[in-house]
Amino acid sequence: MSWAQILDLAGAISLLLGATLALVGAIGLVRLPDFFARMHAATKPQTLGLLLILLGLALTVRTWASVATLLIVVGAQALTAPVTAHILGRAGYRTGIVEDGLLHHDELGAAYRRMQEQDRQREQS
Repeated sequence: MSWAQILDLAGAISLLLGATLALVGAIGLVRLPDFFARMHAATKPQTLGLLLILLGLALTVRTWASVATLLIVVGAQALTAPVTAHILGRAGYRTGIVEDGLLHHDELGAAYRRMQEQDRQREQS
């Protein structure tokens, strides 16, 4: 078996695993019960699935131009996915979609209530 065949096989396996993870993330997005669980399904498996798909493409195509482009996509995904998840989590918390009974540890609650109280006081004065 030559190196090209080994890289093609590794690329195919990586593409298949990435597509499977993306499918699992999509199913989790539809089937999971609450906001944070859905947010987790939308970010974690989707991101790893995309990274595996891009790795599979890099192993299959094997040109420097395409690998450089794929590295830019990997960097953009690695930078934007955590920020997006953080912003979605805070927005969900602030809009009240999150069920308080499902939170095990709420570090944001006291600060958020304090901020709401300050806003109310400013509106009254």
